[in-house]
Parts: sequence; C-alpha cells; structure tokens
Amino acid sequence: MRGKLVAGNWKMNGNLASSQALLKAILPPLAALSGARCAVCAPFPYLAAVGQALRGSKVEFGAQDLCQFDDGAYTGGVSGAMLADIGCHFVIVGHSERRSVFGDSDEAVALKYEQALKHGLEPILCVGEQLAEREAGVTETVVARQLDAVIGRCGVQALGRGVIAYEPVWAIGTGKTATPQQAQDAHAFVRGRIATADRRLAEGLTILYGGSVKAGNAAQLFAMPDVDGGLIGGASLVADEFVAICRAAQGAQQTVRT
Repeated sequence: MRGKLVAGNWKMNGNLASSQALLKAILPPLAALSGARCAVCAPFPYLAAVGQALRGSKVEFGAQDLCQFDDGAYTGGVSGAMLADIGCHFVIVGHSERRSVFGDSDEAVALKYEQALKHGLEPILCVGEQLAEREAGVTETVVARQLDAVIGRCGVQALGRGVIAYEPVWAIGTGKTATPQQAQDAHAFVRGRIATADRRLAEGLTILYGGSVKAGNAAQLFAMPDVDGGLIGGASLVADEFVAICRAAQGAQQTVRT
C-alpha cells in the first residue's frame, strides 16, 4: 500500500533564524503524527543546520536541486555526493521554476535524476504543464515527454526509487488550484503511462500534487485515489498551514487503511 508524503519546498525564502523558528514550531505537533511522511526542502546554505535541527525527529529533509554532473570544475554547482554527505534524503529535480527560469531541459532533468539515484538520494521528479499547454489540450503530451526523458535515461525501474510530483504550472503561487478531479485525472494519467511498462511499479509509485495546496483544500486533494500527498510551496513557510496539511495527509492515509 502506498504511503502519503508531504514535502515542503521553501524555495528561496527565509534566513537562518526564520528557518530555525519554523522548524521549532512544526516539530512538536508533527511528532504526534503517524502514517504519513513529512519532509522539508530547504535552500542550500541552510541544509546542514536544518538537518541538525531535525536529527532524531520524524521529519526528513532534502534539497531543492542538484548539479547534473559529479564533483569537479562546475562553479556554483552542488553535487549529489555533497547532499548525501550532509544527510539529505530527498532532492527535488525538474521543478517548473528550474525548467522555466533557469532553463533546465528534459535532458538535464534526466541527468539530475540519475545523479540523485547514484548518490542514494530519493528524487522528487516534477512534471507538469503551462497554462497555454493546458488550454491547448496538450497536458498529457507534455507530461509524457517529461516522464519519457527520465525513463529513456534511467529506465522505468528507476522511477520506483523516487517520487513524482505533478505540478500544473498555472497553479503554482497563483492562488489557483487544480480541482481534485483535475488533479486525479493527471495523476491517473501518470500512473497509467508507467503501468504500460510495469503495472506493479506504477501501483506502488508515490505521486504528489503541487500547486497552491493549503490547509483548506488538502483533505479533498489527498482523498483522490491517485493523489499520494503534496509538494507544498508557500504554505510550507507557515507553521500552522504546513502542520494542518500534514494532518490531512495522515487522515487520508488512515482512511485508506480502513
């Protein structure tokens, strides 16, 4: 049975003091949760401090990106080996902001996924369409292309060692959210496409929804049969919101079990 996962993506926000204050606020209530995994993905400069603060807790941590190359002459890059060295568990690859703002191609994302696995990290692979692509009716074409780049590079079995996050780009930071049914349809497509190669792997794959998830809509989204949790942006910076979303994931997990 698939478990629920909620991963907070802090993006380029905060400072050392605010990140420590946020963790201090979320750790006590999250300690009481069971049945759902929770994680935070922090900016590079704060990863070591976040890892130290989370030591011994149920909350895992990860990075927001990594270099597609191993250690070497890549100024400004952060390798998978470095992330593993400081205890990171997760790393986000292919986030829409990395694709659109920083120019990460499908090929680069596939290389980053490969590097994450090489160094024992659990990649969170982001896929999703722009508003114009949804309006043009090519959502599935876009998502399939992004998935196929990783499958072509790493093999379909490699997806079983990571997490997929479907993020409709038009719903990120806009306040707009895909309806639960829209999210379910996209997640079902992702799972179905992978099932054509390996049904058992597809059934066990964790697929998150990312796009303006809040405490007020999390329970409805997580109740969908193919939505296994969320990749949370802005709401992960607000302690009460993030805790409530994690509780919604726990509730959804308990419902599945019963």
